[in-house]
Amino acid sequence: MHAWLCDKLDGPESLQWREVPTPVPGPDEVVVAIHAASLNFPDLLVVQGKYQFRPALPFAPGAAFAGIVESVGSAVAHLRPGMPVAAIASAGGFATHACVKALQVMPLPPGFALRDAAAFAFTYGTSHHALVDRGALQAGETVLVLGAAGGVGSAAIQIAKAAGATVIAAASTDAKCDFCRALGADHAINYERADLRESLKALTQGRGPDVVYDPVGGRHAEAAFRSIAWRGRYLVVGFADGAIPALPWNLPLLKGASVVGVFWGDFVRREPAANARALGTLASQYARGQLKPAIDAVLPLSRLAEAYRRLQAREIRGKLVLVPDALLEA
Repeated sequence: MHAWLCDKLDGPESLQWREVPTPVPGPDEVVVAIHAASLNFPDLLVVQGKYQFRPALPFAPGAAFAGIVESVGSAVAHLRPGMPVAAIASAGGFATHACVKALQVMPLPPGFALRDAAAFAFTYGTSHHALVDRGALQAGETVLVLGAAGGVGSAAIQIAKAAGATVIAAASTDAKCDFCRALGADHAINYERADLRESLKALTQGRGPDVVYDPVGGRHAEAAFRSIAWRGRYLVVGFADGAIPALPWNLPLLKGASVVGVFWGDFVRREPAANARALGTLASQYARGQLKPAIDAVLPLSRLAEAYRRLQAREIRGKLVLVPDALLEA
């Protein structure tokens, strides 16, 4: 097998494409022949040494991928060779094969496209955990999605609409706002041109959003929190802007609002049964056509450097999927 290997934590520029032995699964593991992998913001942080955990060096980045089970460990009973699956792991996806724990693998129902599956579990799992589990979103409520044109943001738009919410998408360009409307957002705000607080006040008749979904952090966080409705929930999903905001503590008090942490990766580890139920719900919504990953581009795995460059430049709308070159050419 071949893999993009990270030998040192100084960014994607140092990744090297190398041949390595194909792994043999342990008792509770499976080996997946990878057909597609998606690029997510944590895949950038992990090769920079900035993510919540650090895999042992060397490792292949790529946390979300899909493919066909090639071999299974002796203790694995629910998976078998030849099954199509999606996987969420700490790493391993930017390769031709990956060995992962069986509990990190989601069997795919008939009709679930592998490229969609690679772009699905991480982003939709995160957004469902945030909005439905941590945010307790109810039909009729209003959700503000920051960074709405990105991977988790675009998933959040669809999940919130499926839950019966009104969605206000916030993004950095008019083109990204149009993209969000096409995904189902009821309103869109270009927060580089418009005043976020004034726009939210106008769109909600002064009430503010009930839930704020924030994978961005940075300079727009305080304005968004100052706009939140009474008993609102501010979901801290990530810091794609690079800056961790510091909010005045009087703001939650004055709004009776909650600041809610969202760490889907640890939720998967600590509550695997709850995560499995959530993924089952999401798979059913995909089958009914309520959810569909917005795939910006499909690139050969050999162009991983270009994919990282586009991610760092904030050029990706929705998800970027990478496919092993041999499969793309087939």
